[in-house]
Amino acid sequence: MNFYIGLDVGTSSVKAMLTDDSSIIGSVSRDYPLSFPNPGWSEQNPEDWLSESISAVEELTAGIDKSAVRAISFSGQMHGLVMLDKDDKPIRPAILWNDGRSEKQTAFLNNETGKEFLLEKTGNIAFAGFTAPKLLWVYENEPENFAKAERICLPKDYVAYMLSGVFATDTSDAAGTLYFDTANRCWSAEMLELLHINENKLPKVFESSEAVGCLKKEYAEKLGLSQDVKIVIGAGDNAASAIGTGTVNDGDCNISLGTSGTVFVCSDKFNCDKENAIHAFCSANGKYHYLACTLTAASSQKWWIEDILKADYGENIAAFEGRSDVLFLPYLMGERSPVNDTAVRGVFAGLSMNTKREEMTLAVLEGVAFSLKENIEIIKSLGVDISKSKICGGGTRNKFWVKLCADILGIDIEIPEFEHGGVLGACILAAKGCGNDISDAFYAVKETVHPDKAMNEFYEKKYERYLKLYPLAKELK
Repeated sequence: MNFYIGLDVGTSSVKAMLTDDSSIIGSVSRDYPLSFPNPGWSEQNPEDWLSESISAVEELTAGIDKSAVRAISFSGQMHGLVMLDKDDKPIRPAILWNDGRSEKQTAFLNNETGKEFLLEKTGNIAFAGFTAPKLLWVYENEPENFAKAERICLPKDYVAYMLSGVFATDTSDAAGTLYFDTANRCWSAEMLELLHINENKLPKVFESSEAVGCLKKEYAEKLGLSQDVKIVIGAGDNAASAIGTGTVNDGDCNISLGTSGTVFVCSDKFNCDKENAIHAFCSANGKYHYLACTLTAASSQKWWIEDILKADYGENIAAFEGRSDVLFLPYLMGERSPVNDTAVRGVFAGLSMNTKREEMTLAVLEGVAFSLKENIEIIKSLGVDISKSKICGGGTRNKFWVKLCADILGIDIEIPEFEHGGVLGACILAAKGCGNDISDAFYAVKETVHPDKAMNEFYEKKYERYLKLYPLAKELK
């Protein structure tokens, strides 16, 4: 008997999962607080991640044969900045992925350092959510904290370091810092110089399924586990989710209809998008991937239903089932991919005196799907063949929306049997770190949704109208 533990160090909670070689044994979660000390800021105490991870593992392993636990691995929120002093204590709260304070530093990197330089050295342009602009912000605004930093790392890597005593990261998470040479899977010396940091303050880089060490004695004793339990470094949340959903081969695609919407496309070769805001990162299986994020996916639906219609988000709010001319641009909080525009806002178009509420509901769902399509079409233009996609996230509970995505994208949409994403991916990586490949047991497809040819033809024409909305909305800022 072998047991594997996955920990998903998320923004609002840590999720822990226990699997054996072929099934999910159980899962638990622990919440922790977020702090918003100023408008647009988002911070968290790294020590909460550790304490709640320990608590989750204690509950998860109660009543099992603990001697059969072989490894612990991780999925984690990306881009967060964790700075530790000489005693490995956090110098300040972690600055998270959704923190927007570094707008000035992001503009400096993109406009003065230059996007061409960034693309050459890292494969990506700067976003306020990335780690590099946060480091510059601390350097410029908290020089005393910057000077104290002896170690700089990412959220999941802090937990792994505390548990193992080995300061490590993986290529997928490192690629989201903007000081990592994605093509060559190593830290970028030129970017480190620009950011005023030495490589000796950064973790050693491993591939996601590599064991970096074993469980430290103090935590082994606290948890009742063996000191031989391997600590496998794991991956950033999107890369771990790709492992969890089986998005692992060239051209494999996974769409997440969560609060935000993401498109993850695996690629055997490295290539970066030089024209649009599509990320090029390392994958958790030694390959590469494209990642695109539309900021308001299910949150657009939630806004429309709760704030505008004043209905319960859990209700079955009917959308117009047919062909409508109403369009919606889902840029309610600005947009990340493909336009990287924080100031643009959403738009309804094509309204008339005859427009029904149900048509506007439909337009919201279509608008998110069109946004996903725009990102997928850009990735396809880079030479990747996308013939189908997995789909996951809370938005998939709306089966009409899933069918809509199939019709708009014109590809088969597969709903996985197991929709646990990153935390399941962490368990699979834990097993791989022990030399065991258990992935086939978790990659079954529950349902395949096929596109309707006639509706796809209709949506191809409507999509051309949708593409005209952003240039117009940009002028209204």
